[in-house]
This record gives sequence, structure tokens and C-alpha cells, in this order.
Amino acid sequence: MSVSAVAADRSVCAPLPVLGRDVLVPLVTGGEVDYAALDYAASAPALQRVWDDVAAYAPYYGSVHRGAGYLSQLSTDLFENSRRTIAEFLGCRAEDQVVFTRSTTDSLNLLAAVLPQGTRVFVFETEHHASLLPWEQRPDVEVTYLNAPRTPQQAVDTLEKALATREPYGPALVCVTGASNVTGELWPVQELAAAAHAHGARIVLDAAQLVPHHPVDLGELDVDWVAFSGHKLYAPFGAGVLAGRADWLRDADPYLAGGGASRKVSRRTDGGVDVEWHTTAARHEAGSPNVIGAYAIASACQALTEAGFDGLVAREQELIARLRAGLADVPEVTVLSLFGEDAARVGVLSFVVEGWNSSHFAAALSAEYGIGVRDGLFCAHPLVRTLLGSEPQDPGECGAPDAAPGEKSLNAIRVSLGVGTPDEHVDRFVRAVRELVTHGARWNYRTEDGRCVPAARSAV
Repeated sequence: MSVSAVAADRSVCAPLPVLGRDVLVPLVTGGEVDYAALDYAASAPALQRVWDDVAAYAPYYGSVHRGAGYLSQLSTDLFENSRRTIAEFLGCRAEDQVVFTRSTTDSLNLLAAVLPQGTRVFVFETEHHASLLPWEQRPDVEVTYLNAPRTPQQAVDTLEKALATREPYGPALVCVTGASNVTGELWPVQELAAAAHAHGARIVLDAAQLVPHHPVDLGELDVDWVAFSGHKLYAPFGAGVLAGRADWLRDADPYLAGGGASRKVSRRTDGGVDVEWHTTAARHEAGSPNVIGAYAIASACQALTEAGFDGLVAREQELIARLRAGLADVPEVTVLSLFGEDAARVGVLSFVVEGWNSSHFAAALSAEYGIGVRDGLFCAHPLVRTLLGSEPQDPGECGAPDAAPGEKSLNAIRVSLGVGTPDEHVDRFVRAVRELVTHGARWNYRTEDGRCVPAARSAV
């Protein structure tokens, strides 16, 4: 049997094939093994379906909008049809707009830029930096950071109290994640949306970690906007989406000024220019758009819809249960959680190991077992500090801890999975954790440029 056939056979349990499922990586201890990609929360591998669709379109690529040539017209149709496909996938309402951006971060910065003057923003300290930081860029916007809740109900109660006491009463926005990028725990989005609307506020959902794992319907959740990235949704081609209410988007100045956002530009007699901006999503899509990125997202949406989310969710929950049961058998492992063991979650889990620097542990998983995970603070510093019980001033960096192997440091290990994860990868991970905790690493490691890497010397 060929190498690729062996790898494909190992991946047979994965619901949807992804690129990289047949990639072999070297081990420091000798030999090769098929790579176990367990870092989906950072960037998910491309679905084979997405790659095939993009490859089929590539020869017909052209600049969208206003082009008279056949390829330009075809590309324009593809681009706008992708917008409609994504709108349907998200359950957008008739009056909603779907704006293409570069990422979740870009989407939320766009929303921050269009907030009415004097808007009050309410955001939990547990958010990813993409949804925690953009609001501070507006000097005319006041931000209220809410303490980390320890139950879903406490999250709702905390928001209710904060909104009820706000003064003066004016435009307000709540920003909340759908699923934590650190713990994978699901947040009570519907209840938070109801609380926001009851107090005259709007709500934006950071769905970066939710949309790849769970259906997201704007109407059902009753959120005003949703933001996510294509590279989390098995479409890693540099595109994102901000979808939702049109009024604030339509009333604000364009996020970027330039071609595509403008309908008409004319010189004034005083030497300046007058500009008439688009009122559609194009208002905030200046420049040549990322057609391939938009099409890739639409392709991923179609693939997940056709596969059936019910089956995908059920299978992922089986893998999560398998993963958690395996880690529970290792007493030295502590799984991080805000809401407790029984909280509903997607395929994202973070933990620390007693006696181990997390960077050292992650390096050993990669070098000795061919398993890719993530270590650090996951661009959610306040949340990880809270979960680890540290003081705000304790040292720690996002993804690059400085502590040497064996030293105490402020970081954790994150394992994440998705529709392309075969059973064998989860089983290999659990076995590797158990072996590392029991017997230690088989190789020597050193810190280089803030990362823990295998040393160029013999095994331990």
C-alpha cells in the first residue's frame, strides 16, 4: 500500500477530507509519522472541497465589478453569489448586509470604526484580543470591561447589571464570543442578546470559534452582527465576514476610502472633490476584493451544509468526550474551564501539566509524536491569567513564552480539532500525553527566540 493510501486509511473516520491529511513529518527520535493537526482553533486546514473549487475557478479569475470582459463578469457573478451563499448559511435577514473583510479582527475593527459617536461598548475580559481591543481605538467611545463570569447565568446577570446602570442612555454595543478560543465553552448568546436588546443595546457575536463547529443563525440567535474568519472555517485564503444590520454601516464613513466604495467623485470649484459613497456592502470594501477568499468561504459553507451539521456536531462531541476521558486519567493534567466540567463546548480544550512548562510539553508533542498543538496565552491574555490564577503583572507572552523548559511560566497548551480530525489523532495525542507525563521527554530541548525547540544533541 502506498504512503498516501495508508494516510487516507487512517483518516477514514474524518467526516470531511482536508488538505494535509497525508503529510508525513520527521520525528527527532527517528522515522516519520503522518502529521496530527490538532491546532484547528488557530487555522483549520482547507477542506479538499474548498481547494478543488478554488482550483477549478482559478483559470477564470478576473477583476470583479465594472469589467466588460467575460472573465471579469464571471468573477463578479461568483463574488456576489458567494455573498448570497454566506448570507443564507448565516440565516441573514432580508435587510442585513454581508461585508467581506480580511479576518475576524478586521471585521470587528470595521464595526468599531462605524460606531455612532458616544457609543458605550460592553465586553467581557474573557474575549479574544480581536474582540477585546478594537473599541479602544475610538476616543469618542467608552468601553466597559466586564469581569470573567463563572457560569453562563452569571454572564447574563453581569451584563444586565452593567447595562441597567449606564448613563447617559444612548447607543450601546455588547461584544461577546460564541465559543471561547481557550476553553471551547459555549456562551449563552441568545440570553445575552435578549438582555442587550431589553436595555436598548445592540450585540455583535465573535463567531470565529463557533461557526466551524456549530450552526450560526443571526435570526435565531437574535444578534445584530456576526464576525468570523475564513481560515477558521476551512477556507484559509485571507478573507473574513462581517454580517448584520445595515444602518450603522450605511451611515458611517467608509472603513477605507478608495475605488469600489465610491459611486461618484467630482471636482468642486474650490479645487476639492465631492464623493458619493455606496450605501451597500461595497461602501466598506474599497479596493480590489479578495474574490478567491470570498469564494472559498462560500464553498466551505456549502460543504458543511451539505454534510449536515447535526452529524458533524454529534461526531465532534464524541471526539471531545474521548479526549476529555483520556486526559482525566492523567492526574497531573488540569483542564482549564470557566463554566465547569459540564459546560457545553466545541472542539477546543486547554490544559496545563504539573511539573511542565507548557512550551516544553508542546515541543515534545511535535518533535517526538508528530502532533501539532498550540501553547501560550492564545491572544486572550486576561482570560488565561484568570484561569491560571495569576496576577495581571505576571510575565507571559502570546504564543512565545520565554521560560526555559522545566521553568514555571504563564502559559498553557491548547488542543483543537474539527471535521478533518480522525480518531487516530486523538488517540495518539492522549497516548503521548500519558507517556510524556509518565516517562518524560526522550529528547533534550532548549529555548531559541522565545520558543522551545529540540536541541541538536542526542536524546535523553
